Amino acid sequence: MPEKFDVIVVGAGPAGTSCAYTCAKAGLKVMQIERGEYPGSKNVMGGVLYRKQMEEIIPEFWKDAPLERPVIEQRFWMMDQESVVTFGYKDLEWGKEPYNNFTVLRAKFDQWFASKGVEAGVLLINETVVNECLVENGKVVGVKTDRPNGEVYADVVVLADGVNSLLGKQLGFHKEFRPDEVALTVMEVINLPKEKINDRFNLADDQGCTIEIFGDSTKGNLGTAFIYTNKDSINIGVGTTLSSMIKARIKPYDLLDYLKTHPMVKPLIDGGEPAEYLAHLIPEGGYYSVPKVVGNGVVVVGDAAQLVNAIHREGSNMAMASGKLAAEAIVAAKEKGDYSEATLSKYKNDLYESFIIKDLKKYKDATHTFENNPAYFKDYIPMMNRAMNKFFSVDGTPKKDKQKEIIRSVTEERGTLSVLKDVYKAWKAVK
Repeated sequence: MPEKFDVIVVGAGPAGTSCAYTCAKAGLKVMQIERGEYPGSKNVMGGVLYRKQMEEIIPEFWKDAPLERPVIEQRFWMMDQESVVTFGYKDLEWGKEPYNNFTVLRAKFDQWFASKGVEAGVLLINETVVNECLVENGKVVGVKTDRPNGEVYADVVVLADGVNSLLGKQLGFHKEFRPDEVALTVMEVINLPKEKINDRFNLADDQGCTIEIFGDSTKGNLGTAFIYTNKDSINIGVGTTLSSMIKARIKPYDLLDYLKTHPMVKPLIDGGEPAEYLAHLIPEGGYYSVPKVVGNGVVVVGDAAQLVNAIHREGSNMAMASGKLAAEAIVAAKEKGDYSEATLSKYKNDLYESFIIKDLKKYKDATHTFENNPAYFKDYIPMMNRAMNKFFSVDGTPKKDKQKEIIRSVTEERGTLSVLKDVYKAWKAVK
């Protein structure tokens, strides 16, 4: 008889490892299967890891984990071709324990996190592809891998296989995701001496900064760019929905090259040495795209369940929280000896009561609103920059007259009614 496990976890990203580690700590027999050479080799994210959800899994993890810098400042840029309107928040308290969030390099962090699972008893198998779920009498009973005699059995299979979950699709949990439901993000790691990073971003050695960029960074298309500081490197990247790329006929690496040479960005990375280039699909559909997450003998977590809040660039924290919730439901099912959809639905119920689904529901119409109203990125951000230029240029014009002129130029360009409608739509999408 083939060996049987309590749990098989497919994928070794934050969601899969959170689930595998939590199950193993509870005494369950766990196998974790990763298609990459090692955990993290196939993953890319902006580079921000939130403390709260990770600490609930491994207390005081920051004392051991391979982190880059605790983030003390978050900046936001509304960028035009030769100007930028900036705002942000800086808090030195974030640079002290227990911290708020950190910049990370996934290749390092994912390996470390998975190693903690191995220490807890997880059997980690790398460089192995799961081709399909094994189903008997309507229940998932294991997986079939690309290895010889590659059938492995378990009471529960956890799908943590990423945004375009082929296993979830095989089970009929979701259809092919539309181009407006996923974003393609490309990122480059650029090596830069620590002293230059500190000087250019006004930081100390143990302080990090994140910059989220909107507008010209995506050539006015729906999406964002980002710059995050590591110890001695910078993560710089840009992403847009696939639908935007198709409509605009743009290529992701062209956007990244455009961003790197932008006059507002180039001085920050000048003299840096490109070290690594990564590309990855990221869930963008939000609340309406969340698929079925529970079945007989199977649960879906993280990106595979579309659990990403694009508005607040939150994904890794939702992934880890969902993995932990899934593990708790599996442990409860083990105690009952019942792995039916009804019993495992504890995970779905807990998920929908958590901050994850509540936040996705809050912003459920945001992506659709901004996707169908390109003026927010193409028109309003340039208008904002022109308004700031006019208002802060000292040319002898009274400030009251400048204000009237700015308002008149905005309403003449878009129309008063259109502006009011657009403001209302945006407010309604994020309220």
